[in-house]
Amino acid sequence: MQTATKPKPQGLPRPGEDAATDGAVLAQLAAMQKLSVNELKAKWEALFGTPAPNNARAFLELRIGYRIQELTYGGLTRETRRVLDLLADEVEGKISRKNMVADPRNPVVGTRLVREWDGAEHTVTVLRDGYDWQGRKFRSLSAVAKAITGTNWNGFRFFGMREKKRENRA
Repeated sequence: MQTATKPKPQGLPRPGEDAATDGAVLAQLAAMQKLSVNELKAKWEALFGTPAPNNARAFLELRIGYRIQELTYGGLTRETRRVLDLLADEVEGKISRKNMVADPRNPVVGTRLVREWDGAEHTVTVLRDGYDWQGRKFRSLSAVAKAITGTNWNGFRFFGMREKKRENRA
């Protein structure tokens, strides 16, 4: 069994930039229509390094065609793959869209927020998916503030990240 060919790194020709490259890709795609299912399965194994998952000709042609273009022109960026993974998780019910959109008020991951309360200094570390306080993980700053004080607080206000309410001017 051959090992799968890896997509080329960034900086590759884009479709339409190089007529020779485009012609070669189009020729490979057109040639697939003349291959038998067994020949398509052999091409799959050469490109992916694993046996073809099924005998469905349309599936094999589409996926092999994508792979040929991916190897020639490059694959999806890391950011695009991340967004697609998040969308797939949402469709599967693993997360909600609200969790996918970062609150712009949130500090950068790794930031340490320090607040003195009742004579004790409390340090909270910002995580990628929440906050850490005394080894406990919280989903929001408000939950951390409540754990510290025992009462409900706006987490951003408690940690001094939000202005106090303005006085009404008459």
